[in-house]
Amino acid sequence: MLSGDTSILKTHYDILGVKEDACLKEIRTSYRSAILNSHPDKMQKAAETSYPEHGTGDRFLEIQRAWELLGNIQSRGVYDTKLPALRQDAIGAEDVTFEDLTVEDAGDVVEFLYQCRCSDYYSIDSLELGEMGFVSSRDMSTISLQSRNALPTASVVLPCGSCSLKVRLFFNAAKTTLQRDHHL
Repeated sequence: MLSGDTSILKTHYDILGVKEDACLKEIRTSYRSAILNSHPDKMQKAAETSYPEHGTGDRFLEIQRAWELLGNIQSRGVYDTKLPALRQDAIGAEDVTFEDLTVEDAGDVVEFLYQCRCSDYYSIDSLELGEMGFVSSRDMSTISLQSRNALPTASVVLPCGSCSLKVRLFFNAAKTTLQRDHHL
C-alpha cells in the first residue's frame, strides 16, 4: 500500500480525513465533502492549467473506495481487524530506496529487483507500479518513474519471493530516475 509524506501507511481513514474511532455519520460527512472537492468535473479545469499530466479521477476513485469499505459496517470491521497487521508489515520491513534496485528490462515490462538474504529477490514491475498510479518511461540510458498523484514521496512493502522477509521501498514519487546500467 502506498504512503505519502510522514505516514508509514495511508489508510482509508487517512484518505477520508477521519479518526479510526469515527462514527458512521462523521465518515459520511467527510466522504461527501471529499468526493465533492475531488470530483473529476470540478478538478479537470484546475488540473489542466496546473498539472496537465495528473489524472483527475485518481483521488476521486481513492475516496470512493475508502467510502465503500468504511461505509459498510461489516467490511469496516474486517478492515479494522486487518489494519494492525498491515501496519506491522510496514514497520517490520527493511527500508530500501528505488536507487538500491537492480533493473531487468524485458521489453514491454521493466522489473525492479532487490536481493534478499535468502538469495531470492523482492520484486515489483512497471505494470504493478502503473496500477498503483505511477508512469514509467525509458530512454537509452535511464528509466524514470513519475507519480500521477500529488504525493512527494511514496513507499510500498514488498515480500520476498521465497521467504517471509519484507522490504519497504521508498522513492521520490514526483520523479525518480535510475541509470540503465543497474543490471543483474
